Amino acid sequence: MPDTLKAAVREPALTPRERQVLALLAGGETYYCIGRKLGISPHTVDTHLRRLRDKTGTVNRTQLVVLALQCGYVS
Repeated sequence: MPDTLKAAVREPALTPRERQVLALLAGGETYYCIGRKLGISPHTVDTHLRRLRDKTGTVNRTQLVVLALQCGYVS
């Protein structure tokens, strides 16, 4: 498999907002705090995280945080 294809499989295409939400989640923020920092409701945060789980094939927040660390979304 070509390297570019491997990279595409490992790192799903995320929107800038999804990256922000993911980075804040990985930093230990709650849905409420993420929402306040980004000017969105906790419900919208939940929607972003559900879509992230769908895109990445993860089943919970812990797996999302691991993905964020592996893909370099969090430093």
